[in-house]
Amino acid sequence: MTNTSRATLEAALRGRKLDRTLTTALPAIECSPTDAAALDTCLHGGCPRGQVSEIAGPSSSGRTALLLALVGAATRHGEIAAIVDTFDRLDIASTTAAGIDRTRLLWVRGQAIAGSPAGVERALDRALKAFTLVLQAGGFGVVALDVADVPVAALTRLPFTTWRRVQRMVEGSDTACVIVAPQPLARSAGGVTLLLSPSTTHTMRWTGTSNRSRLLAGLDVAVRVVSPRRRMDGEVVITARAL
Repeated sequence: MTNTSRATLEAALRGRKLDRTLTTALPAIECSPTDAAALDTCLHGGCPRGQVSEIAGPSSSGRTALLLALVGAATRHGEIAAIVDTFDRLDIASTTAAGIDRTRLLWVRGQAIAGSPAGVERALDRALKAFTLVLQAGGFGVVALDVADVPVAALTRLPFTTWRRVQRMVEGSDTACVIVAPQPLARSAGGVTLLLSPSTTHTMRWTGTSNRSRLLAGLDVAVRVVSPRRRMDGEVVITARAL
């Protein structure tokens, strides 16, 4: 291909915003930091903006602590963040411990349910609609959808187009979109998946001197970073504070 033909092709791709497919060097991606130094180093700055990322893991794996750390970092840097809380289970004391400026947090409270299948479906549907509205509004540094306690069966019944619409809404924006779930669901091409599990050393950190008065202060968590582009797969260990 001649230089003239190549230049014409590149100009056409840029005009249609398809230049990311070129083999030339890609520009640096802006990120929203998690404030966990080892993890941010592995992520080259944090969760990428304009992409859908995931925090996935079983119960008590540290996924909520990591989410709140991400939101806390955003609000401390002067940004506005939003959490769509599907089952209304966010603990206010935990937001304080994570250093979140609640004057910069939009907390969309879902519906507390008893666990009936119909109730789960209704709560999930309302959470997804709220999530969509927040993303469409724009202006948020971080927007998170917490479906960590939604049964996997209910999540897998969602049509894949659900996540494709989310990806289209956030693409090109300054928002780091994060889904907190029991297993990976919907990472976009430029997003990251953070797979959480207890560290093999399973180090627990305690406060207090007496065996009867000690409190759990934190737990070492292994975070496997999965991304098809820009970031290499890797694993780091961070300490998730007990919130």
